[in-house]
Order: sequence, then C-alpha cells, then structure tokens
Amino acid sequence: PYRGSWLDFEFDPKDNLYVRIDRRRKLPSTIILRALGKSTEEILDTFFEKVNFEVKDQTLMMELVPDRLRGETATFDIEANGTVYVEKGRRVTARHIRQLEKEGVDQIEVPVEYIVGKVSSKDYINEATGEIIVAANQEISLEALAKLSQAGHKQLEVLFTNDLDHGPFMSETLRIDSSVDRISALVEIYRMMRPGEPPTKEAAEALFESLFFSEERYDLSTVGRMKFNSSIGRDDAEEQGTLDETDIIEVMKKLIAIRNGKGEVDDIDHLGNRRIRSVGEMAENQFRVGLVRVERAVKERLSLGDLDAVMPQDLINAKPISAAVKEFFGSSQLSQFMDQNNPLSEVTHKRRISALGPGGLTRERAGFEVRDVHLTHYGRLCPIETPEGPNIGLINSLSAFARCNEYGFLETPYRRVVDGVVTDEVDYLSAIEEGQFVIAQANAKLNEDGTFADELITARQKGESGLHPREHVDYMDVATNQVVSIAASLIPFLEHDDANRALMGANMQ
Repeated sequence: PYRGSWLDFEFDPKDNLYVRIDRRRKLPSTIILRALGKSTEEILDTFFEKVNFEVKDQTLMMELVPDRLRGETATFDIEANGTVYVEKGRRVTARHIRQLEKEGVDQIEVPVEYIVGKVSSKDYINEATGEIIVAANQEISLEALAKLSQAGHKQLEVLFTNDLDHGPFMSETLRIDSSVDRISALVEIYRMMRPGEPPTKEAAEALFESLFFSEERYDLSTVGRMKFNSSIGRDDAEEQGTLDETDIIEVMKKLIAIRNGKGEVDDIDHLGNRRIRSVGEMAENQFRVGLVRVERAVKERLSLGDLDAVMPQDLINAKPISAAVKEFFGSSQLSQFMDQNNPLSEVTHKRRISALGPGGLTRERAGFEVRDVHLTHYGRLCPIETPEGPNIGLINSLSAFARCNEYGFLETPYRRVVDGVVTDEVDYLSAIEEGQFVIAQANAKLNEDGTFADELITARQKGESGLHPREHVDYMDVATNQVVSIAASLIPFLEHDDANRALMGANMQ
C-alpha cells in the first residue's frame, strides 16, 4: 500500500497458507477470514468445489463431473447403466471423459472405502441427540458413515481435492488454526500486533478495523487500486483506498491458483510494475509529515488547559511544515544542483530518472536484474545512456519521445495503423497496454498511400521481434530515434557503434 500496514500471504514448506501483518510473526491465513466473521463452512465454501454423494438402497452413489477424473487412476471399475467405462487400475484419459460426457453419465456407484478419508464440507448433526457426527473440515471415517446413515443423512457433501490442480491447502490451514470464532481470531491478531498488552474485545476490534479498513491509516492510492484491481480481476471499487473482504479473499484465491500451477507470476522489472514518483508527490509526502507534527503540537497545547485566553494563531506553529519542506528541497538525495555547462547537459540532467533515493534502492542492495535493460524499456528509457560505475542501470535517461502519464507510468508514442494504412494519428501507450499489439518498426517501407510495401514486416509483439503479415500490424514506431535518449540520438551513425563506446560517448557530450 501507499501508506498503512502490509499484509503478506505466503506458503510454508508444508503447503499451509500463512499471513503476516507488517512483517511480524506469521499466523495461519484463515485467522484473517475468521476475523472478518466467516465460519468454517463459509471458508470451505469459498475456496473449494464440492462432490456430492448419495446413499441409495445400501449403495453409495457419487455425482460425476467427468472433467475432475482426468489423469487419475481408477481404484475401482467406473460403470453406469451396466457399461464399464474405465476398468480398475487403468488411468482415466481424455477419451474416457469424452465418452462419459457423450452418454450423459451423472452418477456412478462407488465402493464405501472411496469416501473414507475425504473431507466433509459442513457439519452433520444427529437431530435426535443434537451431537455433531462429522464437523466441517473433518475427515469421514467408517464409524462416522455408519452413524450418518443411522441418523438418516442420505446426502453427503465433501470437498474436491487432488494433487494436480486442486490442492487441499485451505483445509489443511484450517486444521492448524487455533481460533474458533471471530472474537478468538481478533484476540490472536491483537496479541501478535501488541504483545504483552491484555486484550479486550473492544481493543481487538478497534485494532483490526484500523489496520486495513480505516481511511486515515490505510491508503492504496489510485495507482495501487488500479493495479490491484487488474491483478485480481475486479472492476468495481475503483475509488476505494482501503481493503475489503472481497480483496482479501481474491488475493488468497489468486495465490492458491498460482500454487496449483495456474496463473502467472508478476515480473518486478516490467515497466508496467514500476512507476515514476515525481517531485510533487514526494513534496506532498514531506508536507504531510510536517502537518502531522503540527497536529501533534496543537493537541498538546490544547490539553494544557486555559482555553479562554488562547487565540487560534497562538496554537498553530507553522515552523515544522516549512522545516520539512525546506529540508526536502535542501538536503534530499534527489535534490541536485543543475549541471548547466551547456544546453545538452541541462536537458539531460532534467530528464534523468533514478532508482536511488528515499523509498528506492540502495547501490549495495541492487542486483543485476534491476540494472538490466528490460524489453519494456523500448521507447521509454534509453538502453544506452547510463553512468558507468556503481550506479550503472540505476540511473537512466528518458527516451526522446517518452512521457509520464497520470499514474506515473512511462508512455511512448506510436502511429496508429487502420485497415493496413499508417495514419498520422499518434497514440501514447504504456508498457501494460503495449503488450497486446503488433508494432512495426519506424523504417518499414511504405507506399505513397500509406500502406506497407512488403508482405511480411519486422514487428514486435509482447517484446519479441519477428516477421508478421502486414494485415496484423496495429501500430508503427514514430521515429527511428524513439528508442534512445536525446544525448544518444545526437551521435551520428549510432547504429554502427559498439554499445559500450556509445554509452561513453552519450555521457561525455
């Protein structure tokens, strides 16, 4: 988040899902869901698909969803209506599944052993005595089955899990979670955040509310919310700076999907995941720091009493604010004296972009990946102009036509191609938007009517260069020097130079 507590979800080696708040010790992640007021049944319902079993005249019938059987080895003959579809010990293949789907088989008989060891998805109660036979998230045993049939339960619902792409992670995590209801979960979180203080119900509730759900303490910022929504696939709540229940559940679902082998992991160095924090934003933060100090001072003065004789101007002292702002412009690492030997050095210094400084990296910690040229740098950051020495790749220069959009992401211009004709309309695309288009180079041969001269055109898609048919091209580069910065584009016949020498040349003009 932009400001507020961090919420990290992680798997441990035993594949249980844990949560950390502000990098403290980890708790089972279901504690957060319990603190939001969810019961065991609701948690299981959110994260798992179900399999229904039915007891019919002494046999156990299972509802069949053919797709779920894929890749499993049959432990018994799969048969229905007198036909054996898969013999015992054979592997279920796509052909078997197609056959089962074609004949519309929706229930098969299974041996009683098949359900033993499966996990119940809800509580089953003996209504005569009121005792719970099988609790939600408890494995079903043979004794429990006998008791269930005595109590007259004909329908059973169990969780669907397999080793391939539906892991039993949340069900396992629930077992190591000591909390049973909302209050115990809140108390557990309170104990972790404020060790040593005696927890009360009110204090625990207030702390949990203030961590992620209060606008004063927590803010994702508009960019954060935009990136977060696109990551978990939400399209509502665009203005909301705090988290809510849906956000937390969707994040957990996404992490579990990745653990199950579905979904993609983000690339940190992609320019769609790195944004520019401009001067205004950093000055605003310093100003906020100053205001908080003033607020504290005013509260102290007010608490001293004798309020009749006090005027507003006696209470408020503006020194902390001006001090914070002056300190920012005077001694911040990024507040530098402009180098003004000639017009070029001035322009270059103004177009510099640094990964160092407050809230950024330090030279010692920055690894090789951060410094490297990424394919999203194309037309946004110059691959040539960067200092030699310890800062290489951490300080970059804006490319000739790049600009910064409202969210702080870099955009680069492209000419739009409509029905195979290159128009003079220019669209600025950010690294996120560029991924889906095919973009031709600036030196592609054109006919007089603006169509492409060649059948196949060298173009980029998702950063990979290749030959594409001209009908597929969506955009075209604006100019050939779009890739490099102003200093580098002044080098004559840049394309014939070795990159290392060009780097020195760009730095020495």
